[in-house]
Amino acid sequence: MDKLMNNHWVMRVIALFLALMLYASVNIETGSQANQPSTPLSSSPSADKATVTDIPVVTYFDEEDLVVTGVPETVNVTLEGPTGTLIKARQQKDFEVYAELTNLSIGTHRVNLKIKNLSSDLEPTISPSAITVSIEEKISKDFPVEVEFINEDKLEEGYTPDQPIVSPNSVRITASKEVIDRISKVQATINLETAEDTINKESRITIYDRDGNILPVEVEPSVVDVTVPIKSPSKALPFKVVREGELKNGLSILSIETDPKEITVYGPLDVLDNYEFIDGVKVDLSAIEKDSVLEVDVPIPEGIEKISPEKIKIEVDVDEQAEKSFSDISIEEVGLAEGKVFDFLDPDAGEIDVQIYGAPGVINDINSEDIELYINLSNLSDGEHEVQVQVNSPQNLTWSLEQEKVKVRISSAS
Repeated sequence: MDKLMNNHWVMRVIALFLALMLYASVNIETGSQANQPSTPLSSSPSADKATVTDIPVVTYFDEEDLVVTGVPETVNVTLEGPTGTLIKARQQKDFEVYAELTNLSIGTHRVNLKIKNLSSDLEPTISPSAITVSIEEKISKDFPVEVEFINEDKLEEGYTPDQPIVSPNSVRITASKEVIDRISKVQATINLETAEDTINKESRITIYDRDGNILPVEVEPSVVDVTVPIKSPSKALPFKVVREGELKNGLSILSIETDPKEITVYGPLDVLDNYEFIDGVKVDLSAIEKDSVLEVDVPIPEGIEKISPEKIKIEVDVDEQAEKSFSDISIEEVGLAEGKVFDFLDPDAGEIDVQIYGAPGVINDINSEDIELYINLSNLSDGEHEVQVQVNSPQNLTWSLEQEKVKVRISSAS
């Protein structure tokens, strides 16, 4: 064996065999690696790309004295980097896109948008990456507020809006002089649909230019209070004064005057059509001892929404009572059925004496023709009846009759 190992030719053969084995081993490993996907040698995470939309643009400038236009509200940002970091940035959106304008002068400038608070592992691309901005001096001006009604055609029939009240009635607008000069209308909007009573609403202010375009400007205040009285259908009605109680002995009414003469009532049209006057305005004569001015409530008729005014003034002038006598005033009949006749039995002449009482200024001008006496014979059958005598006379008089009732006979005409 020793002889074999010491033989040079044997050693050369062994060396050649080992070399061939090593060569074959290397080629087999290389071929196997060539058929496998390549992998990076480092252990860093895989990269990804995504676009984040609607990122607000922040501007830095002297907001007290300057106005900037031309800055988009939002931009899109494409991010590229490790998947985990990218996902976090997309979800939280905690980075900021901004335009640095602090050191720029008044005028027009081309500005590159920048980004901050973004992970250094991400590579951003802003779209658009540059913007053209205009920097102008800021001015303020006060404008009156107009009110626009919408759906006025949907009000109930007869209902109409009155002059609106806006508080405050003007607003201060701050913008560049160029924008201020373009302002055509400062407007609050009120919806009148189905309104039947006064509207009290807050309304946001909108600024328009001459072409009807909305101008995005700074407004103070941006919301105003608007009151719109809604006028319902109305009707002016006279009213009847009902006298209650009696004046103290020795006094008579010289005159009763009311202010106003009519009451305006408000309500649906079909309700207003049912009324020709207002009843139930009362004055208590028992409380009057001298010339007086009374304030009296006006009752609200059924179905009426409101009245104006709610109170009226009644001026009552009184004087010492005087009297006057009239003899043989004829009594007339009313209501006698067709085909019937009647005769007076007591008094047989159908005449009685009347004593009237009133203020001298009232009764001095009264004569017998001003006093009407009558009896109501409606719904009376044939036979004898006692009937109450009724009196018609000028106002502010009282009276006494020679007899309160008369006797009559009713019979069928022959």
